[in-house]
Amino acid sequence: MWKRYVDDVLEIIQRDSTQKLTDHLNSVDTTGNIKFTFEEEDQGMIPFLDTLIVRKEDGSVKLLVYRKKTHTDQYLNFQSQHPLHQKLGVIRTLMDRMENIVTEEEDKKEEENKIRTALTECGYHKWSLDRVKQPKVRQKKKEDTPSKGMVVIPHVEGLSEKLQRIFRKLR
Repeated sequence: MWKRYVDDVLEIIQRDSTQKLTDHLNSVDTTGNIKFTFEEEDQGMIPFLDTLIVRKEDGSVKLLVYRKKTHTDQYLNFQSQHPLHQKLGVIRTLMDRMENIVTEEEDKKEEENKIRTALTECGYHKWSLDRVKQPKVRQKKKEDTPSKGMVVIPHVEGLSEKLQRIFRKLR
């Protein structure tokens, strides 16, 4: 098996042929500009992109979110001067990654706890975390009332949100 995304490759080959394949791939580019390296499975686990592939005892695999050893859990601070939708977007991105990568329910609960702990350390409130988990209810647009244009203003906390509500009502 050979899976590639940009410059990351995941391959399954015979264990004793890894170095031979790597040497062959490195010999293709005679300029030496492209250099392949390899990382072997360690204790039944190997990372690929944001995913940690874990071999289970029965031979099947499960997937977890992978974080490098240097990862610090530092995300956009909730007290920063950013619009609320950007702060909620941080939560949504982490939760979506969990839903799309993690394969087992018990691991999803553990990952969600990691996310909640990290974001709480970054000043996020419980209500913001719970709000993102709720399905978003979309309001129908008034198709018969055309937009009068677009207004772009710099973000000023407190003021920008109020102006946004007013402009939305005025279309």
